[in-house]
Amino acid sequence: MIHGESYKPIIAEAAKMAVGEENIYERVFIFELLKDKNDPNAVAGAVGFSVREPKFYVFKAKAVLLATGGATLLFKPRSTGEAAGRTWYAIFDTGSGYYMGLKAGAMLTQFEHRFIPFRFKDGYGPVG
Repeated sequence: MIHGESYKPIIAEAAKMAVGEENIYERVFIFELLKDKNDPNAVAGAVGFSVREPKFYVFKAKAVLLATGGATLLFKPRSTGEAAGRTWYAIFDTGSGYYMGLKAGAMLTQFEHRFIPFRFKDGYGPVG
């Protein structure tokens, strides 16, 4: 059985084999989408910086997938102890993708929901 904590290394290994390790950039904070000068409704790349080194990146792309995650920490969870640090409360899901999409002119729909894990007696976790 594969648990949630195991997915990232498995997917990362498959990605490295598919596109080549030299084409994977890790620990780069993307903060701006670049519009296509020939098509005002298209995104042609992104701009970001390394969170570990003094480097600035400009990515040119034929297609851009905005997969930044949701905004899981809009409200403080009631979890305590070990449960407070579980992956379903990802600290990096800040809602930045909503901002970048809106700024680039995307029409965002069905964002009326937010993540609320249900609670049950003597347990924690996303259930139901």
